[in-house]
Amino acid sequence: MKNILLIEDNPDVRENSAEILTMAGYQVRTAENGKVGVEMVKLERPDLIVCDIMMPVLDGFGVLQVLSMSEETAAIPFIFLTAKTERADVRKGMEMGADDYLTKPFDDVELLKAVESRLNKVRQRQNDPLQNATIEHMLGQLHGLEDIATVAQRTQVKNYRKREVIFTEGDTPQGLFYLKSGKVKLYKSHELGKDLITHLLQPGDFFGYLSLLQGTPYNQSAETIEESEVVMYSVEDFMHLITASPQVAEQFIRLLAGNVQKEHDRLIALAYSSVRKRTAEALLTLKDRYHTDTERPFGMSISRDDLAKLVGTATESLIRTISDFKEEGLIQVNASNITILNVKKLEQMRN
Repeated sequence: MKNILLIEDNPDVRENSAEILTMAGYQVRTAENGKVGVEMVKLERPDLIVCDIMMPVLDGFGVLQVLSMSEETAAIPFIFLTAKTERADVRKGMEMGADDYLTKPFDDVELLKAVESRLNKVRQRQNDPLQNATIEHMLGQLHGLEDIATVAQRTQVKNYRKREVIFTEGDTPQGLFYLKSGKVKLYKSHELGKDLITHLLQPGDFFGYLSLLQGTPYNQSAETIEESEVVMYSVEDFMHLITASPQVAEQFIRLLAGNVQKEHDRLIALAYSSVRKRTAEALLTLKDRYHTDTERPFGMSISRDDLAKLVGTATESLIRTISDFKEEGLIQVNASNITILNVKKLEQMRN
């Protein structure tokens, strides 16, 4: 029977949540504030912690910070409970090392699924001896980016919900990110509130390394387009990697050089290409990045707002262009899903 510690200052939420978990077959201990919760963790070593954020004496962020300072408690799966829905609060918790979060009010199914998911991942790591290898040992065996990707398949991942921010422009770099599954967009924000998508990432892509190499804050933001799995290597691991392996350092330099050329071409297109041409380019870019089933026409669900940010135009202009493409038989539109019907004509328009 798995032991769960529930740290929650609201007696109603604490009692109801404890009852749900007990009925599901878990052994549950409760604490009314963060200080009591930390003391119980040190004494009992629970298999998982469910913790509120806003509490007296010691809040949830403080609890996670204290536990992360000890090797004996840092690896315990940690789920935040929060009534706050602001991205900054959620992002702060995830960046500190929380495994998941639930926003109040939540129902019994959401709570049980979150708990079961985290415990299952712990079991998977325990059953896989390669998961227990230290990252320092694994990095010492790497000779190229493909080796990092192989290690990532055996490394603990963090699950992100759709449209969840991974990092924000101006943040201090946290490490090297590797997209294991899902889709992620990188974008820059203007002071007037306008965003421009600079890169679309697919599984197997690395990101966040430019700021690490420059030693500067992130110059763009990263956000998921759909549910995604992301592996993060710490700053220390990344620096060890590029200093210990000349091959890896060379490949990152090549990635940077390729990105610089793409940025140059993108700026030229924004300056001189029409909205129609840029929209055709954006649709073909989506196809090139995410078309896995070559037997069928490419289709993808993407918001008009995101597509406008990729094209570099106002949403209203993008919607008019999409409508024109639909009437011309170039695409098919069903709610947010866009299916390309005539790749050849879009390529001719782009070229």
